Amino acid sequence: MVSMTNKALTSEPPSGGRHWFKYASPQMFFPLAGKMIPLFSLAGVILTIVGLYIGFMVAPTDHQQGEAYRIIFVHVPAAWLSMFIYIVMAFWAGIGLAFNTRLSSMMASALAPTGALFTFLALWTGALWGKPTWGAWWVWDARLTSELILLFLYIGFMALQASIDDPRRADKAGAVLALVGVVNVPIIYFSVQWWNTLHQGSSINMTKAPSMATTMLLGMLVMALALWAYAIAVALYRARCIMLERERHTEWVKKYMENQA
Repeated sequence: MVSMTNKALTSEPPSGGRHWFKYASPQMFFPLAGKMIPLFSLAGVILTIVGLYIGFMVAPTDHQQGEAYRIIFVHVPAAWLSMFIYIVMAFWAGIGLAFNTRLSSMMASALAPTGALFTFLALWTGALWGKPTWGAWWVWDARLTSELILLFLYIGFMALQASIDDPRRADKAGAVLALVGVVNVPIIYFSVQWWNTLHQGSSINMTKAPSMATTMLLGMLVMALALWAYAIAVALYRARCIMLERERHTEWVKKYMENQA
């Protein structure tokens, strides 16, 4: 009876909210991330093929911008992800700063390069779209400028963490910068409403019907899902690398490396 009682006290609950808290440990999250990476990678490849096919082969030609508009099937989802990833990165960094959780800070560090990539992609594709539309590769438009600032925030976050040898101090310093930089995200989103800018307004509004053809909207949403899948897969892969580096002195990492040898 005593042994059964002790076993009941030490066993983890089979279900419920507390069951998921075990994945806050890098040791427990590491294998879960390894299982999720192939799934999101495959989804990303399939969705990218489908989205590009719809956007470049099926969607009709725009009556005003011609074929040049097709860059939006990459530009708009990349811009969406650049802003949302920063919010998620700042969220994880803030959780790590407030509760001193290792995995939260690792996830923030893992998301930063992907967010910077999408921000650069949004700026680059925006320039390709702006040249035939505005007649210029770049203008100091409110949305373009605030998006450029977002890229600098990503780069600053990564540079600040890399400049500090102690990972815990680096996480705290990066978290402060990430949280301060969150104010730039609503500026990007609402810039076309707050200022008189060259950048066109949103074609998708939750309170209004879309101002584009259904095929165009479908292609854009599929591409957004494709970039989401890619972002999750790459962030999880990078997070696993960070875990192995930071936890290299722990027993579970040593055993994992022995099994991989």
